Amino acid sequence: MKKSIVLIIINISLFFPNKGITQINEDEIGAWYMYFFNTTFKESAWGLQGDIQCRNWNIAGDLEQLLLRGGITYKPKKANIKLTLGCGNVTTGSYGPNNSTTSESRIYQEVLFPVQFGNRFYTNHRFRYEQRFIENQDLRTRYRYNLFLNIPLNNPSMDKKTIYLALYNEIFINGQRSIGNGNSVEIFDRNRLYVATGYVIKQGLKVQLGIMKQTTNSWQKHQFQFSLHQKI
Repeated sequence: MKKSIVLIIINISLFFPNKGITQINEDEIGAWYMYFFNTTFKESAWGLQGDIQCRNWNIAGDLEQLLLRGGITYKPKKANIKLTLGCGNVTTGSYGPNNSTTSESRIYQEVLFPVQFGNRFYTNHRFRYEQRFIENQDLRTRYRYNLFLNIPLNNPSMDKKTIYLALYNEIFINGQRSIGNGNSVEIFDRNRLYVATGYVIKQGLKVQLGIMKQTTNSWQKHQFQFSLHQKI
């Protein structure tokens, strides 16, 4: 009789979520603080680019990710594209009071090419291929495509003191489902939809303030974003 009661309790518990697992609060606004830079070596086709990002599950304090990334760029003189070979390090935190983190190193290859439509529509197309070395997982790969759009509002071009509308959408596709230890992921990884207002402080320096909606297979969340973009 006692064994039957125990089995019934176990079977019933399988239908209810584990309360010990912290669930992400999708209604809570997160915040990402970011710095992007790029430079060229005088008049050569070679240069550097990189970014530092502090991403939080909330406005501040609950770390989602700390991302450090940099790469060598090459811009052919007869082609309006920029090629990048880079690497990055990502520390991913857990949602809520759990302070555990996961470490990831990346190598990535990127192609960026701008296309302008008319006088006010500045687009950039970015294709990125990543090789990801995540703690306790097999080597993973990922494909990313991002379409950027900047529209100056008070000036016909992106000159000093220009206020502009910034939008982008980026889709992430996993290169494989199996990640090791019998675990798997979906082919669709995530999508990021972003809208912001930007301001050109001076030539080569601009700032953006906006909101991004990130959608994964298991959750979706809005992220406040503040970013500084500098051409050195």
